[in-house]
Amino acid sequence: MDFKLNSEQQLLQDSVRRYIGKAYAFETRAAAVNARKGASLDHWQAFADNGWLAAALPEAYGGLGGNLVDTALIAQELGRGLVLEPYLGCAVVAAQTLAAGGTTAQKARLLPLLADGSHRIALAYSELASRGTPLPVATIARQVGDGYVLQGRKSLVLSGCMAQQYIVSARIDGAPADQITLFLVDADAAGLVRQALPLHDGTWAEELVLEGVQLTAAAVLGEPGRGLAALQAGLSHGVVALGAELVGAMERVIEATAEYLKTRKQFGVAIGSFQSLQHRIADMAAEMETARSMLFVALDSALNDDAATRQRTLSGAKALIGRAAKFVCGQGIQLHGGIGMTEEYLIGHYFKRAVVAELQLGSIERHEAACMA
Repeated sequence: MDFKLNSEQQLLQDSVRRYIGKAYAFETRAAAVNARKGASLDHWQAFADNGWLAAALPEAYGGLGGNLVDTALIAQELGRGLVLEPYLGCAVVAAQTLAAGGTTAQKARLLPLLADGSHRIALAYSELASRGTPLPVATIARQVGDGYVLQGRKSLVLSGCMAQQYIVSARIDGAPADQITLFLVDADAAGLVRQALPLHDGTWAEELVLEGVQLTAAAVLGEPGRGLAALQAGLSHGVVALGAELVGAMERVIEATAEYLKTRKQFGVAIGSFQSLQHRIADMAAEMETARSMLFVALDSALNDDAATRQRTLSGAKALIGRAAKFVCGQGIQLHGGIGMTEEYLIGHYFKRAVVAELQLGSIERHEAACMA
């Protein structure tokens, strides 16, 4: 696999970095977090206008026909800027699950709306027992006439607060445990109870309770009982995007820390001249480069390997990159000393993002266990 960016990919990366640099100052982000506003619809529309939401969607459905590499490039730059907008939850995992599992009519109706930013869908698949993995699923769909009634609970729905619709995984009553059906559920559906949850990193998730939500047969995404493969496809894209986001975050932490060590003085000299601190920066860079290499391995596997190999490789990437991000961001705080602990300075917010990311799309421990299986 050639990891050198072509001219179009380089333009894409440059355009995201320019936008984040101009429109997403740390102070602006901090104000949004403190106001508990979460994401901005203006930023989201700008993402759409720049083509980032359409980048990895099929051309036949309003996308630009790109692939997972484009998603990773965008996510990496968004990670550098610590963006709050629901790119991972809506534009990656939900959109790619829909692209993988929807019928032709469903994709023709919904994907162009996701690409132009006018519609947002979140993926509601995680439950208390599954903790970020697709199985097991305790939510039950009971068939009533030509439709279904959903009963269950979904936890930590990424970007749910901004969603107008959800893709909800459920098991049709009596079906085998691995025969998952995906349903499209409107955010204002009767019987759907939503609770917004602020996360440690300033983003928001949702807890969903489905109390007899009535759906027609048209709400089934794809075919009944065949949703697991689509769900895994969406989550695979998500694991790569999350890994790329954390690599971008690590890059920015190392840059900011190195700059701080050059300017902060003690005993009349810049503290960056102390060899012990240079060694710690070198350790951070080594961890980041190892994580970047693992991201490349994950991208290659996601595009070329069979399903079993791909799942094992992505689990390894999720665990390794997540641990590296916590180490690098934690070291960044330590090397900044007291200022690194303050809410008003950016370094601590990268660490918070790494802590939350550790649990998203399956915990590190769950993915390590999957590698051993």
